[in-house]
Formats: sequence, structure tokens, C-alpha cells
Amino acid sequence: MAGTINKVILIGHLGDEVKMHYFEGGNSIGRFPIATNESYTNKQTGEKVTSTEWHNIVVRNKLAEICEKYLSKGDKVYCEGRIKTRQWEQEGQKRYTTEIHVQDMTFLSTKKDPNATNVPPVSNQPTTEAPKSVAPQENDDLPF
Repeated sequence: MAGTINKVILIGHLGDEVKMHYFEGGNSIGRFPIATNESYTNKQTGEKVTSTEWHNIVVRNKLAEICEKYLSKGDKVYCEGRIKTRQWEQEGQKRYTTEIHVQDMTFLSTKKDPNATNVPPVSNQPTTEAPKSVAPQENDDLPF
């Protein structure tokens, strides 16, 4: 492989509401945490152990506005993006944070709009293909 890759895929639950910030010129940014869980059984004690990892999610512009409208705390989401680390100085101390800058997202559950049965995948990437229509599947009487 000639280059490098920075890609993150997460499926998790929102830990808080989407916090929006708007800028001059119409740009916006949304931030929210998601939690991913790992469960296993301790072989020595037989006890089930669950560990939770928190991730700081950053979405921009239209994707941020869609997240603010449709997502709420506890909703399950699929996110694809890149890891970015920021640093700043606060009271003479260097501070660091690691964020996931998401470009593609699929909402796996939503509760805000009772009329919306299927929220489509959303993305910051421009699309060049026409939306695909979903046709009902036919029963073909196959036993499998």
C-alpha cells in the first residue's frame, strides 16, 4: 500500500443532545458524544464485564443540521469518519482532545418524527447518483 489511511467506523448510542454552533457565512458545526460497549465474560470469575468507550463526534454544515433535527440522546447511529486530534493552551497548560470528524452517517433509530419510518443515510459528500427507489419485494413461493 503506497499511502496511509485514517478511517473510523463506529456504531453507538448518543450520550447527549447535539450541540450546534453557527458561524458567519452560513457554516455550522455539531458536536455530541457516542458510547460504544464491549462485553465479555471473565473466565476466572464467570462474571460478565462491560466496558464503555466514549467518542467525541463532530459533524459539519448540512449533516450537523440533520443530526440536530433527527437525533436525540440514546439514539443508535452508524458513523464513518476520520480521527483528528486538537491541542490548545489553557491557563498555561497544554490540552488535547481526540475527535471523530464524521462524513457519512446512518441513523439506526430515531424517535423525534413519528411520521418518518425510514430516515435515509446522510452524508457530507456530494452525491452524483439519483436516489434509488425502494420497490416492495414479491413473494416467489420459494421454500428458503
